[in-house]
Amino acid sequence: MLTGLNIAVIGGDARQLEVIRKLTELEAKLSLIGFDQLDHGFTGATKVKIEDVQFEEIDAIILPIPGTDKEGIIDTVFSNIEIKFSEDLLKRTPDHCVIYSGITNDYLNSLVENTNRKLIQLFKRDDVAIYNSIPTVEGTIMMVIQHTDITIHGSNIAVLGLGRVGMSVARTFAALGANVKVGARDTAHLARISEMGLTPFQLNDIEDHVSEIDVCINTIPHLVVTSSVISNMPAHTLIVDLASKPGGTDFRYAEKRGIKALLAPGLPGIVAPKTAGQIVANVLTQLLEEVKKNRKGFSS
Repeated sequence: MLTGLNIAVIGGDARQLEVIRKLTELEAKLSLIGFDQLDHGFTGATKVKIEDVQFEEIDAIILPIPGTDKEGIIDTVFSNIEIKFSEDLLKRTPDHCVIYSGITNDYLNSLVENTNRKLIQLFKRDDVAIYNSIPTVEGTIMMVIQHTDITIHGSNIAVLGLGRVGMSVARTFAALGANVKVGARDTAHLARISEMGLTPFQLNDIEDHVSEIDVCINTIPHLVVTSSVISNMPAHTLIVDLASKPGGTDFRYAEKRGIKALLAPGLPGIVAPKTAGQIVANVLTQLLEEVKKNRKGFSS
């Protein structure tokens, strides 16, 4: 149980509703900021404005999966009020206050460094990333079906990257009957691709491996699908970029060439927000139990 723990949930989308539901069931006391248009009520959770929160009493802050933008603005679908996560705000929190976000950026990193607070990136955890790969793959299948006029079975697909998402994507599309080749740089990854019964290729040679593909699925958060790579693709090729913004594709050149390229980060929150929210909620529960143990002056 999280009884006695004061938590601020700031902004977010439908995934945060599962987090709120789980934490209120465990009797945490929640301050919901950026949820003024939310009709649903949760026992133990109070909708408040950010200026009315007593941050001096907050033990943990839960940000949306994307964290903040480069100026510290927090996105929320349940409010039209702009919310900024500032250094002055964070300085008011107790020393033991922990901030949770899916991912981070330079602004957020600077903020926690200047205030000597702890930031935990949930999406850097293997368990969260692996669980999230399931709705990501399902969403990718949906996008490929919607934006092509061929079956996945028998199609030629190139997957870029064999990380936690890339592995799930490659394996699933191969199971659906696609001819899957996977590009990677790490020799261990190339060996694993071969062991999986798929066709490996070195990413440095990507231009030589896209001339006959129907779909290119990128999972690498760096520019790998460059103009020269796109130039070698057939005109009907679909590019689905699953990497975090801004992705790893030259979208401007793809448009110029007439190739459909879709940036699709955050698919779990789009295609399966309930499941994606439950994944985050279950991991947060474990982490917040540690915060409760470490909180100074707490008596169970």
